[in-house]
Amino acid sequence: MKKEDEVRQLAIAIYTVNRHAKTATNNRELYTLKNKAIQQLLQSGDAKKIGLHFVENPQLSQQSSTVLVKCSDFLFHTLPEKGDFTSLPHLGIQDQTFRNPQERMNLNTAKDLLSDFVGVQKVSTSPKKKAFVPKRRKVSNTQSFRSSYLDGK
Repeated sequence: MKKEDEVRQLAIAIYTVNRHAKTATNNRELYTLKNKAIQQLLQSGDAKKIGLHFVENPQLSQQSSTVLVKCSDFLFHTLPEKGDFTSLPHLGIQDQTFRNPQERMNLNTAKDLLSDFVGVQKVSTSPKKKAFVPKRRKVSNTQSFRSSYLDGK
């Protein structure tokens, strides 16, 4: 597999994990996996930081920013580091007309791919299901079964 194809597959996996993390009830593991993969892609030179964007709905402060990262055809946001504010240009508000390409990948496949890339042990997000054991009714021979059909009445 070519290097570009491998990076694109990682970008699709990050896109899938990010899309699921936005709606997951316990999204910490997914966002951690996304951020570790992006950091490793930045260190290897397969992704690059483009600039800073304002966050649309900041929580505790009046204004905060995120780092825009380009990997293959995809754009992602990560938390800024201290040096990013001096080294990266500020791009202002996010462009709402741009969307990442629509790609599909199974979440488990994406998590496995990113876990192998980052070198983290795979942790399942869903709890293990217990095996279904049907309840058995107790058969009691103390009651007599009467049927008018069997008695001939």
